[in-house]
Amino acid sequence: MNAPLAIERDGSVAVIMLDHPPVNALAHRLRTALLTAIERLDSDPTVQAIVLHGAGRNFIAGADISEFDQPAQPPLLNELLFRLESCNKPVVAALHGAALGGGAETALACHYRAATSDLKIGFPEVTLGLLPGAGGTVRLPRLVGWKASLELMTGGKPIDVDRATAIGLVDRRIDGDVRAGAVAWARELVAGGALPRRLRDLGAPEATAELFAEWRAAMPATAWRLPAPGRIVDALEASATRPFDQALDRARELFEECRRSSESRALRYLFFAERGSSLDRDAALRVESAGVIGAGTMGAGIAISLATAGLAVTLVDSKPESLAAGLARVASTIEGSARKGRMTVADAAAAVARVRGSGDLKELSAVDLVIEAAFENLAVKRGLFAELGELCKPQAVLATNTSTLDVDAIAAASGRAADVAGMHFFSPANIMRLVEIVRGRESSRATLATLRAVTKRIGKIGVTVGNCYGFVGNCMLYAYGREKELMLLEGSTPEAIDRALEEFGMAMGPNAVGDLAGLDIGYQARRQWNERPDDPRFYRVSDRLAELGRYGQKSGRGFYRYDGSDRKRQPDPEVLELIRAEAKALGVAQRKIADSEIVERCIYALANEGARILEEGIAASPADIDVIWCNGYGFPRHRGGPMFHADTIGLAIVIEAMRRYEGEQGPQYWTPTPLLASLAEREGTFAGWQAGRADGV
Repeated sequence: MNAPLAIERDGSVAVIMLDHPPVNALAHRLRTALLTAIERLDSDPTVQAIVLHGAGRNFIAGADISEFDQPAQPPLLNELLFRLESCNKPVVAALHGAALGGGAETALACHYRAATSDLKIGFPEVTLGLLPGAGGTVRLPRLVGWKASLELMTGGKPIDVDRATAIGLVDRRIDGDVRAGAVAWARELVAGGALPRRLRDLGAPEATAELFAEWRAAMPATAWRLPAPGRIVDALEASATRPFDQALDRARELFEECRRSSESRALRYLFFAERGSSLDRDAALRVESAGVIGAGTMGAGIAISLATAGLAVTLVDSKPESLAAGLARVASTIEGSARKGRMTVADAAAAVARVRGSGDLKELSAVDLVIEAAFENLAVKRGLFAELGELCKPQAVLATNTSTLDVDAIAAASGRAADVAGMHFFSPANIMRLVEIVRGRESSRATLATLRAVTKRIGKIGVTVGNCYGFVGNCMLYAYGREKELMLLEGSTPEAIDRALEEFGMAMGPNAVGDLAGLDIGYQARRQWNERPDDPRFYRVSDRLAELGRYGQKSGRGFYRYDGSDRKRQPDPEVLELIRAEAKALGVAQRKIADSEIVERCIYALANEGARILEEGIAASPADIDVIWCNGYGFPRHRGGPMFHADTIGLAIVIEAMRRYEGEQGPQYWTPTPLLASLAEREGTFAGWQAGRADGV
């Protein structure tokens, strides 16, 4: 194994080159080597200054998160950074690429900071339910003040070199090679007699208790469901009121409270789950051009994603007015990103220029990839794929964006099923991170590998799933939605259900989601579902609303009313009357339903359906299910996903509740799957089941 760092000399300046692929994370091995290097160079009389630099694309991208669930191994990062800061000769951080979390804290422990134009520096610990625990909460305010420190740490978003320089986090910007520039600056510092500049020796800027109270009051309500935001403010307030060492100890205590929380464990679990398995690079085909069929909202969003990632895109729609509207949507969305500073004007213009329109499928004969995003109708899609199978070049990959339809039936129509798979984007496609890559019965290794590679290239999370009605996400959605529909008939209201599930942490309640997506969309999809449950109560309320033309936001009426210029949702007494009438017709007695029952029935139904999907091999792992639900359906990230959440509660507790509902509601929906029942009986977990499979148990 190669050494994690090297020491190189440039005259009297020593350069510590961190070389711990892939991102120079501060794992135990690197910390140990860095401490040894610092002590050696600090005692070497021939060394007058030290430059700390990262090999590869990053300075230090953070701590090694995999160590957070293991016993701490010295040297701890706090100890290492205290020793780095204690050096008796100037230490310059040569910053480039990512300097995040522990990397940013390392930069603060250095005496001076130089950076190049590609720097992204920040404190993203809050996104993992943590706070900067290695001195960041104590050193940063001494350098940039309270407001910038609060913004950087509670927001978690990195800043660029211009912003970092403006607030004083970076001392010198270097255009060109940052290592050479940092070495030259280190020589200047020595020649000018500069001494080590230790942030711990600076006094904390003045602050009032009102400053922190006002910041807490201004934080969104959702922040208080998480362990980190409030504790970050607590740690910074301690830095304002306590000596450096005491404030550092307090920050470490707060860090440990966060680390042990179920919320942080869930967020760290998702951090690794979203990285998934490594790409099958050898099998992936080269893709530089793509066609998108259908210029509606979904097709335009897919085209935007592809074009901004550098692919040439042909957007095809047989209706000229639809094509024109789609191209306009592509241009306005990309140009809007430039106006918001998310990309340069030049990059936006180049991306818009990569998209051209056509009304003729034959224009796709030479592209490397086709993504069909036409109307969700099996006959329509089969007809399109029959044409694509004939006209597309050999080895072109053909993907359907269906959300529920049979991928094998679509693939068979192409006459080249090995080249076909599903590529289920979520709306809006240019914003939502998730793509379900649907493995057909005959999908080739090259086809699946290519779609995974393209998904990664366009900055999205690809999860490979099996082929069944609704795949993983929408298949489970029907279990979740089924329960909310039954509870409407049993006496709950749309707003009560949405309120309970939003309080649980869902991004939106299911009735509000239905109105946003369009109740007609789900209605049409259910009409094509041959294995729909034989139950007159199943989605009875949604179906009746759709049949009455109450499609949701698009029509101004759905589960809610959308009146006025703000189109804000409002309860609608007409919906309550409709629900009562349907319940009476079905003989369903109405009652008051507690919030706890609403949450249990919807969330436990998800876990049981997820277990069934695992048994059938539609999902490869519980982690895949959790990634899908947290990124595609608004499941609260701090709960880790439905399967992780069930593990956290305890599967025996889940089963106990399910048995109760089975007795109250009957066995049709509440009989536990064999996998869930078996795991609960032996006090197992979904995570343990998956680990056993990986180990061949």
